Formats: sequence, structure tokens, C-alpha cells
Amino acid sequence: MKQGMNRSIVFNFVYVLFLLATMTVSAQVNRVEPPNWWVGFKDNGLQLMLHGPDLGSYTAKVESPGVVVRKVLPADSPNYLIIDLELSSEVRPGIMDIVLLKKGKEIQVPYELKARDKAAEEYKGFDSSDVIYLITPDRFANGNPANDKIEGLRELKVDRTDDYGRHGGDIRGIIDHLDYIDEMGFTAIWSSPLLINDMPRASYHGYAITDFYRVDPRFGTLDEYKELAEKSSERGIKLVMDQVANHIGVKHWWMEDLPFKDWIHYQQGFEKGEDIPVTNHRRTVNQDPYASKADAELMDNGWFVPSMPDLNQDNPFMATYLIQNSLWWIETLGLGGIRQDTYPYPDKEFMSAWAGRIMEEYPDFNIVGEEWSYNPLLVGYWQSGSSSSGDYESNLKTTMDFPLQQTLVNALKEEERWDSGFNSLYEALANDFYYHDPQSIMLFGDNHDMDRLFTQLDEDRVLTKMALAYILTVPRIPQVYYGTEILMDNSSKPGDHGLIRTDFPGGWDGDKINAFTGKGLSAAQQDMQQAMKKLLNFRKGNQVLHKGETRHFAPQDGVYTLFRTLDDKTVVLFLNKNDEPVLIPLQRYSEMGLEGKRMRNVISGEEVIWEDMLQLDEKGFLLLTL
Repeated sequence: MKQGMNRSIVFNFVYVLFLLATMTVSAQVNRVEPPNWWVGFKDNGLQLMLHGPDLGSYTAKVESPGVVVRKVLPADSPNYLIIDLELSSEVRPGIMDIVLLKKGKEIQVPYELKARDKAAEEYKGFDSSDVIYLITPDRFANGNPANDKIEGLRELKVDRTDDYGRHGGDIRGIIDHLDYIDEMGFTAIWSSPLLINDMPRASYHGYAITDFYRVDPRFGTLDEYKELAEKSSERGIKLVMDQVANHIGVKHWWMEDLPFKDWIHYQQGFEKGEDIPVTNHRRTVNQDPYASKADAELMDNGWFVPSMPDLNQDNPFMATYLIQNSLWWIETLGLGGIRQDTYPYPDKEFMSAWAGRIMEEYPDFNIVGEEWSYNPLLVGYWQSGSSSSGDYESNLKTTMDFPLQQTLVNALKEEERWDSGFNSLYEALANDFYYHDPQSIMLFGDNHDMDRLFTQLDEDRVLTKMALAYILTVPRIPQVYYGTEILMDNSSKPGDHGLIRTDFPGGWDGDKINAFTGKGLSAAQQDMQQAMKKLLNFRKGNQVLHKGETRHFAPQDGVYTLFRTLDDKTVVLFLNKNDEPVLIPLQRYSEMGLEGKRMRNVISGEEVIWEDMLQLDEKGFLLLTL
């Protein structure tokens, strides 16, 4: 008994000493970033950034077996210290002591090296077997009203009537409705950024990050973010993190004490209080052999908007910081992918190095980059392995198919002529010859930055169904924006981003309509939701739509037909613009070998025998499976 008490006393004494050391550190070292690391990466380097009063005047040593201090460097600001470490194969998980030294004075900084939760090969990125559900978290569901207002942050107001205000949606709201997402048939979630945006107003969207290592407390905690990842994984749902390497919010904590003189672009002008040039958005300078230096510089260096400073990835410390931050989040959350915002805006050599490092560490991972261009040449340029990019290797597996999205919407609305309508869609899909891997490209009907699909299609429910059936059938990675499944629209204010990100009905206590349960939905909304549920769950279980070969037939008489085949499986999609019944001679498709086969209508469940003629009774889509 006495021996046990002695051990307890010793343990408590050591623990108190640790707490005292930590308290001392917190008074002198404000930040250590990354806040922890892992042993076992292929690249054994680790660069720490420490921030605190006069830390640049210190040197450092590390007392831990297998850890080698490569360099200790001050920044241009006297309050930063950069420590380059090498973690040899001898390093074991645990707490290592970083000792900061200055004229006999020592500061001890305990730093944790963790064991990795799973092998790198177990990180499976999203691919064409997935359908990604895009969520704007502030507008999806309010699972914890207690975190709506956080004292000390710059924006305290919560007002659901304000399109550009905060509405209170959070991580808990997503967790609470994972069953809905799963039952609908989605297999991945891409949430707009959940990191803190401590900005004065309109910070709900998440793209003006003010701390790369802190979850916005109005969305929840890091533990809740981890819980979202874990509970999603339990359901076979991958979590895709939205990241921003190009810019930050002007209230980022760096902006009060920038580490280096070239940490952001136009830094001297900012420090003098001058107006800062905004990017010209001329993304073609990344490929254009005739681009002027002036255009290229303004595109690369200009701030995205006046409230979002442009990061200078040419600074090697900034480059390392961003790469390590992405790795930190992959390990912390066990991510199933990254969506990188405004992909062509940062330095493209940096983006190659950033993606390359991630893919080197996680060979089965995936990243999708946003290139908002309607030119397939530009979209294809960014995909890894592209023959059009010359010596440039992006290391980016997935790009976003804005060209096909635009063509799909236009084709459904246009009159059928030789140069419009389905003929345009047919020729747009034929552009796949140009892409290195078309099946790895992401296709969507809408997203958080564009009009709702139902609005784009003039609130035509039949055309909306046709668009979604096409998106879920062609060789792509489909992405669906939350609420598209219940015909959410922004038709009263086209182009209004706040309204595009409308609250999902049922996500707040007191909502009269609850789309999660179906309560209060109109007949049209219920019909769309059920049709989507059938399409999504059919797609989830059929590899023919994940990796099957594609064959399409040139449109005739207002009907466009597309086949996916794999082994003995076949799926056929008919898109039909005819308001009156139309007969389709099936002999035209004889090369597909379906004569006499019994097929099933995916939506109605009815049996169809493939012989002679097929009658399409009304405008819409027909999806058949063998």
C-alpha cells in the first residue's frame, strides 16, 4: 500500500512539473506549428515554426534519440524561430523536448511525435466508384445551437434571414444526419472549409481562413471534426477536406506579425496601408506561350479579393508550411481526399510539389483541383499525365469538369439542331480523347459558387432529372450539391451566392419542412428525392458505372443514347426530349449484343425486353440495366 502511494506521489510530482513547464512555455512560446507530428513518413524532414516574443534570438537543441537538428533559423520578424529536424528510423513515438537556448536561459518545449493510426496504403481516396455530397456546413444543419455565437470572435451575429450572415449550421449537424446521407446513397462528403474564419462579416463560407490549425468554434471542435471522420468511415463514407493554399483571410493571425518580408504578395504595400492589386483571374497565363509577364505576375500575385491576401509560395518556408499542414490534416482526420480551391492561382511549380508530396506519402489518395474554365484544354492540362503540359507534371489526379457541366445544361435547354442540343453534348463527351484519365474527372450539375441546377434549367423538373441521370452514368466522379435532390433553387436572385447556399429544410429546430424525413416536401420534391435515392443506390452497387467501358450513339430525333458495359453487365441511358411518344428502332444498337435480353427499368422496376422497337412515352430519361 505504502509503495503504491509513493508511486502515486512521484507520478503526481512529475505531472505537476510537466504542467509547470507547459505553463512556462505558453507564456513565452505562443505557437508551435505543426502542433504535433508522426513518425514513419517517407520524407523524414520536419520544419517547425515557433512564434513568441523575441524567439528569433534563440537557438535550439532537441533531446530525443534519433532526432537531428539540421538548422535553426530566425525569420525576418524577431518573434519567429524556424527549426529544421530530421527524424531517423530510430525515432519512436512519444514526447521529445525542444530546448531553446539564449545566454544561459532555457525554454523547454515538449513536442509530441505520434504513431500513425494506419499505413499510408490504407488511405483510399475518392474515385469513380463514389458520389460526393457537397455541403456548405453553415447552411446544412444546426446540431449545436450553443456554439452559434462565440465571444471574442469578430462576427457574433446569427441571422437566418441574411443571405450573407451566419445561420448556425455546424459539424454536429452533419454528424446527426449521416444516416440520411448514407441512405440516399452518397459515398463521400466534401464540406466547405471548417477552419476558423475570424473575419468581421460574411465569414460563413470558410474560404478566408485565419488559422490553418484551428477548427472554427462556431462549427465545433477538433474532436467533433474527428468524430465526423470516424462516423463517416464506419458507414463507408469518405471525408474530403476543402483546403486553400492560395490565400488567407486578412485577419489571419500572421497579418499582425508577418514572419518574412515576402510572406504574402504585395506585402510592403499592405504594411504601408496601400490599396493592393487584385488578381486579373487570367488563368490561361499558366499555359499561354504568348502571355505577358505583367499579366502572369498579376494573376499569380494579385490578391483574390481585398480581404484575402495572396500567399507567396515562392518563399520556401511558406511552401513547407502549406505542405505539412495538408499532411497534418490527412493524418489527423484519416481523410479520403482533398479538394483544393482556386487551383491555378498559386505558383504552379509549388502546386506540383504540394500534390507530389501528398501522393508520394499516400499512393492511393486523391486530390481534386478547381479550375473553373469552360475550355477543356485548360482543364486537361492540370491532370497528371497530360500530354499537353509538356515537361510540367501536376501530380493532380482529378480536375473539375466545368466544360461538360456547362454543355450539359445548355444542351438540355437548347433546340435540337445539328449544332446544338444533344449534338453538342455528344461532341463534348467525345472530347474525352484529350484527357489522360476522363474517368477520374469530377462532374456536377451545380456547386456552392454557381446557380442551383434547378435554377439553371429554368425550374424544369424533367430536365433536372435528365441532367442528374447523365451525371451519374457517364465515366466521371459525380458530385451533387446538398439540396439538389429536393429541387432547391435560387431563382429569385440568380447569381446570389448567399441564396445559392440556402438552409437545408429540417436542419433547424422549428423548421416547418424537414427534407431529412420528407415532412412538408411537395410532391415534386419527394419525387425527385426518391428518384435520386434509387439512382444513387443503384450506382453504389454497380461496378459497370464505376469502371465500365462507354459507348454512345449520335443523337437522332431528339434522343441521345449512352451505354456502359463491364463483363456481362450493361447499363443503357436514354435521354429523350420528345413530349409525345416516340419509337426507337433497337436494331441501330445491334453492336451492343442485347437482342432478346430482359432488362430492368432502374426507377420503376419494370421489365423491358430488348427487341425490335422500344417506345419512350414521354420526355425524360430511361435507365435500363441488364
